[in-house]
Amino acid sequence: MVSQSQVESSCLSKIFLTRPKAIAVNFVFELMTFVMPEPHSKYIEKTKQDYAKLGYEPYQWFQAEDLPAFAHLQKPLSESKLGLISTAGTYVKGQKAFFTKDDTSIRRISSCTSVDEIRFAHIMQNYLVEARKDPCTVFPLEALKILEDEGVIGELAPEFLSCMGGIYSRSRVRDELIPRLESAVSDQQLDLLFLIPL
Repeated sequence: MVSQSQVESSCLSKIFLTRPKAIAVNFVFELMTFVMPEPHSKYIEKTKQDYAKLGYEPYQWFQAEDLPAFAHLQKPLSESKLGLISTAGTYVKGQKAFFTKDDTSIRRISSCTSVDEIRFAHIMQNYLVEARKDPCTVFPLEALKILEDEGVIGELAPEFLSCMGGIYSRSRVRDELIPRLESAVSDQQLDLLFLIPL
């Protein structure tokens, strides 16, 4: 059985990705039945087994030391400036592609970029099958632009940000990637940040 929060998250994703004309969603959970098509991947267990087969020490999964700092909206969405970070290894034709092993660089992508200019480079190539068919599944340029044009979102950041999320070195994420993203985000003076992990 899928939880209510998972349904809300799924529905919100669909809202952002299906070129909405208006945002009006009624969640009627009593009338919905969800069937999971197949069991989820046991990624963590598989990674542990793969590391053991190779003779490595057990993989050290990241564990946050502090709870996330949640914040209430300071103004309505219709008056807010929205930024985006995608971890899909998104880049624009003409930019340097991400190196697929522990690349901690970032790409700045104009929020006015045409979808046919979007490219991907990620260590987990099998995650990108749908994204290569429709880049907006992980980098929703068109839907966000429609929401801005219709006044649902006050303003889009002039540049969206991308990184390659499959970085196995926790120290490089902490010491290299996070400071780069923090700097790029603070430059834009955003009210909201839309994170799309892959």
